[in-house]
Amino acid sequence: MRPNLRDDMKVLVADKFEQSGIDGLEAAGCEVIYQPELKDETLTAAIRDTAADVLVVRSTTVTASMLESGALSLVVRAGAGYNTIDVATASRRGIYVSNCPGKNAIAVAELAFALLLAIDRRVPDNVAELRAGKWNKKEFSKARGLFGRTIGLLGYGNIGQEMAKRAHAFGMPIVVWSRRFASGKERVEDQPIPMRLGTSPEDVAARSDVLSVHLAMSADTKGLVNAAVLGKLEPGSYFINTARAEVVDRAALEQAIRERDLRVGLDVFAAEPTVATGEFADTIASLRNVYGTHHIGASTDQAQEAIAAETVRIVATYKDTGKVPNVVNLAKKTPASHMLVVRHRDRPGVLAHVFDYLRQGNINVQETENVIFEGAQAAVARINLDGAPSDVLLREMERNSDILDLHLVKI
Repeated sequence: MRPNLRDDMKVLVADKFEQSGIDGLEAAGCEVIYQPELKDETLTAAIRDTAADVLVVRSTTVTASMLESGALSLVVRAGAGYNTIDVATASRRGIYVSNCPGKNAIAVAELAFALLLAIDRRVPDNVAELRAGKWNKKEFSKARGLFGRTIGLLGYGNIGQEMAKRAHAFGMPIVVWSRRFASGKERVEDQPIPMRLGTSPEDVAARSDVLSVHLAMSADTKGLVNAAVLGKLEPGSYFINTARAEVVDRAALEQAIRERDLRVGLDVFAAEPTVATGEFADTIASLRNVYGTHHIGASTDQAQEAIAAETVRIVATYKDTGKVPNVVNLAKKTPASHMLVVRHRDRPGVLAHVFDYLRQGNINVQETENVIFEGAQAAVARINLDGAPSDVLLREMERNSDILDLHLVKI
């Protein structure tokens, strides 16, 4: 990180972005480079040539070569997921990755419910017949209705919670499976919307007339909705996926549509074009019982304005404080095994003295915090270490007259 980073922070925006967001970044004192058409090699070159500190993307893939090509210290995904970013490479290079969780939740839930209503009332088929000059009330009068039908939610993050609100308003009983409940950190009984807890995705599917997927994409969730889950749905059930295509086993879904007469609403597909307009071929999208949209779940004016505002907040906070809101790639647990607590006079060189002895002992510092007492005469440093310094090393370290107290805590 350059010494004057906060004074001239460069932000490269490599996707379509709201004007309010660009204005907000400039108002925060950033130099904004807006090139929304950048992809692949051109984006790699732009990161290198602009020496941008921050990269803002939406759906654009951020690869290892991009992260290694310039001086990036922060990548902001202007959206909820971040599976299009090589987070592992970013972590190895000390580049923060942040996102905007929850800002598109209402928009995605609205689309999921639009797909559900469209499936039940066969709205697209109605429209197609009318546009073709055909009146077919006899056929399209057949609909099941949603009231009283159980909806199963796989995932109960921000979008799942918004889905629950809407399902409850429609009079639909709710059964949910989520890792937040499986871990015991939260109880389904404490949620504001009445619902029941499923013991597994298979259990939720078996108890549902409608199954709606709201899981983030990760190694744990890839292919989680498989043949075993889909096989628990009754023939003719409804299935909605507005999350990520990779969460669902594509072959199993296609088979279930063909053999179990599932009615399906999809906003995400396995092989989506990387550009806004282009050719598209997917056998699932062409099946009679499938209604699809063009991965537009978050694409409402309201959601995009909220995401732009959150992106500005992330970048401005980083610029002004060095801290990154919503960071996703900091270690949840470091290799630290001991904490060295040093109470000392607030004078130059005291901590340098401590760190020098730690280096001599081949002890690595994992995290450190230095808190100043009122009056700025004394401070206490908490230093997390990947091993325990020897008693001899600690005694040598403590000989500094500006160290008031020193002790080691196992963590």
